[in-house]
Amino acid sequence: MNKFIIKILLLIFLTTNNVTAEENIMILKLKDGDVKIELFEDVAPNHVKRIKQLAEEGKYDGVVFHRVIDGFMAQTGDVKFGKIEGYKRRYAGQGGSNYPDLDAEFSTIKYEEGTVGMARAQSPNSANSQFFIMFNRSPNLDGNYTVFGKVIDGQEVVNSIKRGSMSDNGSVINPDIMKKVSIKSDK
Repeated sequence: MNKFIIKILLLIFLTTNNVTAEENIMILKLKDGDVKIELFEDVAPNHVKRIKQLAEEGKYDGVVFHRVIDGFMAQTGDVKFGKIEGYKRRYAGQGGSNYPDLDAEFSTIKYEEGTVGMARAQSPNSANSQFFIMFNRSPNLDGNYTVFGKVIDGQEVVNSIKRGSMSDNGSVINPDIMKKVSIKSDK
């Protein structure tokens, strides 16, 4: 009888965790394939909530990777000035959503290949909608920018994103876009 109860409890635990995990998987559809990102709701709950909200509203669909620095990171998420339709490179990276900026949720998670963090202005409490995906380890970001996720599948797709000009702080001419961004449970 005890073995039966343990098996039932284990089954419930595994089923519950799988549902939670699917609700915290964001999928970016890019030209070369899909990127799956695990969202760290327990590490940065307010940032994950914002990312999910913007994804569910379709705000990230058609947004460019406006700043891509080889060996460092690919930045996207400017839902105001970063849409491919009507794209003006000189404004990309200056906008955000109509929602208020977020307070920092710093952690001890290291910035390494596949880490996903929130972009911000100089103030630690100025993150809004923009985020970046790391190409390599960058210790100078550790504890200074909110980590909210990690690429779990498709890093090779991230690594194929078109790079920007090093002389122009990574600004990209004819940039790659996020065709569609969704949360796995919404698919």
